[in-house]
Amino acid sequence: MASTNDLKNGLVLKLEGGQLWSVVEFQHVKPGKGPAFVRTKLKNVLSGKIVDKTFNAGVKVETATVDKRDMQFSYMDGDYFVFMDMETYEQLHVDRKVVGDAANFLIEGFEATVAQYEGEVLFVELPAAVELVVKETEPGVQGDRSTGGTKPATLETGYQINVPLFITTGEKIKVDTRSSDYLGRVNG
Repeated sequence: MASTNDLKNGLVLKLEGGQLWSVVEFQHVKPGKGPAFVRTKLKNVLSGKIVDKTFNAGVKVETATVDKRDMQFSYMDGDYFVFMDMETYEQLHVDRKVVGDAANFLIEGFEATVAQYEGEVLFVELPAAVELVVKETEPGVQGDRSTGGTKPATLETGYQINVPLFITTGEKIKVDTRSSDYLGRVNG
């Protein structure tokens, strides 16, 4: 248990029938009249839904101890992604549904944060940006600006994003894992 005065970003609360909510942002408000309160933005850990919730200041809220560990993606086993704990070398099988959109950017050897609660994997979180090789893209046509200067490219994971016309097959690029946006070339 914690008080609303102890809230911080990333803290996971157990609310409404055992649902897990992560604190995205919070603000302590002391109005001129009436009692102080805490305005929060909470994200449902499983569904990703974001809600605004207000608590009276000093109210007790139940916290959930979520175990977040950095793990390395090893290989696919059917519909399961196999991650290895870098400290214990234990392997963890994570269902494709739990991995979600992170699957678009995972290749063997990549590290990710795997969050577990009471032995159940809640989510897999990637770094904000990853470096991937462009497996296939059409050559850019000089003077073609009808697509706003971008063209589709298939990454080594099989996922397709839009890249600038000057990017060629085999180049390594940086990609934003949250928005799927091209961020730039990787030199070397």
